[in-house]
Amino acid sequence: MNKVTEIMLTDAYGENTFSPKVMRNYLSENAFRSISATITAGTPLDAGIADEVADAMKTWALEKGATHFTHWFQPLTGSTAEKHDSFVTPDGEGGAILMFSGKELIQGEPDASSFPSGGLRATFEARGYTGWDPTSPAFIKESATGATLCIPTVFCGYYGEALGKKTPVLRSMAALSEQVCRLGKFFGIEDETRRAYATLGPEQEYFLIDEELYENRLDLIQTGRTLFGLKPAKHQQMDDHYFGAIRPRVVEFMSDVDRELWRLGVPAKTRHNEVCPAQFEIAPMYEELNLAIDHNMIMMDVLHTVAREHGFVCLLHEKPYAGVNGSGKHNNWSVCGPDGKNWLTPGDDPHENAKFLTMICALMKAVDTHADLLRAAVASAGNDHRLGANEAPPAIISIFLGEQLMDVIGQIEAGGAKSSKSGGTIEIGVDSLPSLPRDATDRNRTSPFAFTGNKFEFRAVGSSQSCAGANVVLNTIVAQSLDEICTELDGQLADGKEFNASLQDVLQQIVTTHKRILFGGDNYTDEWLADAESRGLPNLKKSTEALSSILSDKSIELFGKYKVLSKEELESRHEVYLEVYNEELAIECRCAITMAKTMIAPAAITYQGELADTIKAVSDVGVGDTAAAKDLLGEVNEWTGKLLTGIKNVEAAAAGGEALAILKAQDELREAADSLEAVLPNEIWPLPTYTEMLFMY
Repeated sequence: MNKVTEIMLTDAYGENTFSPKVMRNYLSENAFRSISATITAGTPLDAGIADEVADAMKTWALEKGATHFTHWFQPLTGSTAEKHDSFVTPDGEGGAILMFSGKELIQGEPDASSFPSGGLRATFEARGYTGWDPTSPAFIKESATGATLCIPTVFCGYYGEALGKKTPVLRSMAALSEQVCRLGKFFGIEDETRRAYATLGPEQEYFLIDEELYENRLDLIQTGRTLFGLKPAKHQQMDDHYFGAIRPRVVEFMSDVDRELWRLGVPAKTRHNEVCPAQFEIAPMYEELNLAIDHNMIMMDVLHTVAREHGFVCLLHEKPYAGVNGSGKHNNWSVCGPDGKNWLTPGDDPHENAKFLTMICALMKAVDTHADLLRAAVASAGNDHRLGANEAPPAIISIFLGEQLMDVIGQIEAGGAKSSKSGGTIEIGVDSLPSLPRDATDRNRTSPFAFTGNKFEFRAVGSSQSCAGANVVLNTIVAQSLDEICTELDGQLADGKEFNASLQDVLQQIVTTHKRILFGGDNYTDEWLADAESRGLPNLKKSTEALSSILSDKSIELFGKYKVLSKEELESRHEVYLEVYNEELAIECRCAITMAKTMIAPAAITYQGELADTIKAVSDVGVGDTAAAKDLLGEVNEWTGKLLTGIKNVEAAAAGGEALAILKAQDELREAADSLEAVLPNEIWPLPTYTEMLFMY
């Protein structure tokens, strides 16, 4: 990179974000110190500075060309929402002034009844509020005709109930911070001015397709995935796309995505070809969890917008193409303690390793106790098509630690770790925790929850999903686990037991009780399915099964105790997510019927007639043998008949409303359609094929 380019990029980074660096130039010293403390230390927001911050934000936004502002929030739709208001206010003298008050900054009021709420808000109870989240910087969203100031906010109802995804994220982060700081005190870490927080680095997978091909696929337009399509002779089996040279047109797209993300303060870092042709990945640097979730939502929006500018469409569905890799969002999660260190990084001394192994055991306990909730957090119709193959983890939640950590865990169970496979011996007590090298694990791409050196990678999150749900669960279950560990340590210390011995005892109990959650092999095998069943691990294959876990007594008690989600809020989410699942199936069903009736069946019948006419004409003139042609006609007749029967079966299943019956009928309809694609001439087939969509970009 030459010096000019370097200056351009570093100067442009975050230029469209009202970050602390920018705030300093627009706020008084007192206001800046106050808002900085709220952002970095989590101190309560001082409402007295709201007007000054709002005016500064408006001044900055106007300089960026903004004419409107919006409270940017994340309802239970899984996407983002925004209502734009202009800065223009009549001055009462026939003119206008540009105004933005602290009240407008802090609180907005969208119509809550028009968003999914699961009964928390009805049409006659329409009031809902958006509340400014100062920990996530405001940003400028540009279009061809103007710009808008976007202010990240929570979304709640009239009585404070959480109607969006951000509120429980912030609540769960507070619960986790409290328990991590509590654990820190056992290790002599008592800085009241600092808090603990989770960090996140979500890897985003996606597909690109030529816009023209996309516009000719009704299924992609309406459902995000192909309901019909014959797998091509060559797809991903040669392993030649993964990390391969990126085509120039795609590099141009990726470069524009990076530049736009950098301007918005999103730390996009890595880009590469993924396993399947036309599949790619973008990954950011790690950030505090709340900000990382917001940035991932921005990233998805930017991918969609910039793709169109390059004649592409970005597909974020978990399984846009059958038979090849789907797309996930690998959720790389870790914890930063009040000492400013990552507590999932193996340390250079026994004291640091004590914290590290306590966190590992806490995660074992949390994931084993609440595996069903982690599965529920990634439940969706799209993810049901993806989980269980092609580098996507199965529905059975387990933890992969790697050979070296498994050895240490085994020693803890036996009465205290005395060495690691890297060599060396240590003494009993806190010193009995061995020195561990970093990156002490291999990678297991079949594991849903894998330790990867200084973080855990939850690989089951779907590519179109918000990261919020999975991390609300993860934060809360780890908070509970740490709470119970600290409570047990408090009890033993109160009884006069020495800390090192108490910690060894607590960790040993956890390993003995929860080691069933550990698995280091191939999660795709039938042997693992049988093994997991014998261990008593849940295998919730369908989203409808998984979502029921949200309403279990265990779940209600967990989220209620840590004030993350009330029983009513959990009930609302279960209702919303189940309704979304069923509606997505219904849309796919109606779309499949439409395509089969109006596109595929007419093409098949047309070819039937043409083939029959040709055979008759050849027979009439008495030249050549028509036996092979008649066999082909018979095949076309057979699959056309099955297609027409399949349409009726899907219609009947849809009328019955039973999800499994609908899916089975659609699979049979697809088999008939894909079999016809294999024999109909290319010029007659009415849909862009997998070969075109996966390779012609």
